[in-house]
Amino acid sequence: MEPRRKQGAPRRKAPPGRPLFVTSSHLSVSYPELSEFEFGLIVAWNAFERWVARCMAAAAGGRHELAPVDVLVLHHVHHRRTAKRIADVCFVLNIEDTHVVSYSLKKLSAAGLVRGEKRGKEVFFSTTAEGGALCMRYKQVRDACLVPGFTKGDEEAGRLAGIAQVLRGMAGTYDQASRAATVSLGEGSDPAATDGLD
Repeated sequence: MEPRRKQGAPRRKAPPGRPLFVTSSHLSVSYPELSEFEFGLIVAWNAFERWVARCMAAAAGGRHELAPVDVLVLHHVHHRRTAKRIADVCFVLNIEDTHVVSYSLKKLSAAGLVRGEKRGKEVFFSTTAEGGALCMRYKQVRDACLVPGFTKGDEEAGRLAGIAQVLRGMAGTYDQASRAATVSLGEGSDPAATDGLD
């Protein structure tokens, strides 16, 4: 990661002749490419959430009304058919608030899609037969509606793998920045006095 720009240092400008696609120009002054990446991330995430919800709605045939996070939790619980704790799901999906996953699992349990089994002090969740079947119907809709939009060629596969690697790395960068922001707020620093707003 590049060192932080010092106050008074020249700001990075977007390459000339190329339009800059951002949603918040006031955040784009110090590093326009990062703002452009964030805009792409925002629109891609919203499109992905919409897709996940509609794909599951088609797979469920109106029998279940699941939010995108419910769908992601259901798929991970079904992953490799191994029972998982709430902490396991939170860790893999990078969800900080355990209550989000806990509520989702309660909702999925009430729908008969997952079941919990107490082992000592821990509860392990796994999909029911109905939950597993729903995951497979989701896969069928995904294979029919989403996958044909890709060539599945070697070049595209390599590009997707590269993007996935970049996103995992960026997740770590944002997590680190979140910790730094929390520490700075805890120390009583003024966010308005930080770099980028001078």
